[in-house]
Amino acid sequence: MQHAESAIVIAAAARRGDTGARQRGRGGISRHDTIPPTDRWITPVASSPTQFFDSFDGTRLAWREVAPASGGGRPVVLIHGYFSNAVTNWIRYGHAATIAERGFRVIMPDLRAHGDSGKPHDPAAYPPDVLMRDGLALIAHLGLTDYDLGGYSLGGRTTVRMLAHGATPARVVLSGMGYQGITDTQGRGTYFRRVLTNLGSFERGSPEWLTEAFLKTTRGDPVALLHILDTFVDTSPADLAAITPPTLVVNGADDDDNGSGQQLADALVDGRYAEVPGHHMSAVTRRELGEAFAYFLAR
Repeated sequence: MQHAESAIVIAAAARRGDTGARQRGRGGISRHDTIPPTDRWITPVASSPTQFFDSFDGTRLAWREVAPASGGGRPVVLIHGYFSNAVTNWIRYGHAATIAERGFRVIMPDLRAHGDSGKPHDPAAYPPDVLMRDGLALIAHLGLTDYDLGGYSLGGRTTVRMLAHGATPARVVLSGMGYQGITDTQGRGTYFRRVLTNLGSFERGSPEWLTEAFLKTTRGDPVALLHILDTFVDTSPADLAAITPPTLVVNGADDDDNGSGQQLADALVDGRYAEVPGHHMSAVTRRELGEAFAYFLAR
């Protein structure tokens, strides 16, 4: 089930001084399987203004696009993480441009209760699996039939829920996510509930304080974000084993916030695992993350 994603793993291993990593791996770590020089890939890209659509229940949701300036491009839908938004997760650190430079039309929604999307305070607007339903509604709205799909952290979990409910991408990238974050969603949800219900009380520099600081940078709505925690649904091992598209699981080397990425890759029919530098909050700022997405999707 698991295959090493050679170029990315080699790069991470080299930074850690793990020369043996160049030799191991079923399928495997190949000295010849490297990322082509960037200047062989780059094409001009263009960004679209923020666009909106009404989801299945009428909630207004936002999305953005970055695509080759010449137009077209293979669609890839990328879903951001909790407390974040499309700009912060995909655009600010260049990941969307890196992927678009490989000829992709990068479509990035703001999740319900995040970014420029609707942030209703009515609990009825947050039924179980609502983010999955929003994701499928966007794909239907755009008329996508041949596309790729991926996400970071909560976006990775949402991607898995979409796959479990009929999404049919050709390739998948799950990032900032591990096996336990998919199969036991309340584990991480308990942490965020504590943060959101005790804002302003955490010791400076603590993980909770840093999480609250990030919430402030994205101007998150604590009431709406608390409701999101009520929408999480566990994915069973059987449902994971039924996911068949080629899937890259790529996490920060020091990111164990959502459990084991390697275990998640192993649970999939055609999963492979790779690492980039960083922990859960810092890996998303590293250029290697966008390069890993682009390299896998373009192969």
